[in-house]
Amino acid sequence: MEFLILVPFIVQTLVITFDEFYFHVRRGLPKWERIGHPLDTLTVLACFAFVLFVPYSSFFLKVYIGLAIFSCVFVTKDEFVHKDCCPASEQWLHALLFLNHPIVLTAAGLLWPIVDKGIAPSWLSGLVPYADNVRFILIMQTICIALFLTYQTVYWNFLWKDKAPE
Repeated sequence: MEFLILVPFIVQTLVITFDEFYFHVRRGLPKWERIGHPLDTLTVLACFAFVLFVPYSSFFLKVYIGLAIFSCVFVTKDEFVHKDCCPASEQWLHALLFLNHPIVLTAAGLLWPIVDKGIAPSWLSGLVPYADNVRFILIMQTICIALFLTYQTVYWNFLWKDKAPE
């Protein structure tokens, strides 16, 4: 039960990895996706970086909620055209990502006081008995997101040779 709050992070990692290395590599990405997907990842990275580098307060919590809502809406921007270039199975995977996205960002927001203060608030301590490791876990997740952003940008825009239809 105490690791339940980490499940959304694990789901996000597994599903986005499958989407990228099965569907995207298989069909190739047109230019709008080669640009748009790194921007999607950037909105997630901004949320995680905010939690890691901004002190927790009620004001900054409101800013974080704004960033999280923006990210949740922004990542859906391509779905109007994905219906024409993605198989139903990939669209279903995207639906899983869209369902999990606000859960991941909510979990990061819930962990933020622990990251900032090093201790879990009493209402959260039962769910997160490993408070000493939370900052490390979120740092590792943030590094993975940054590496994925770098991969998306470099691979799809500079290294990938087959050109998908524009």
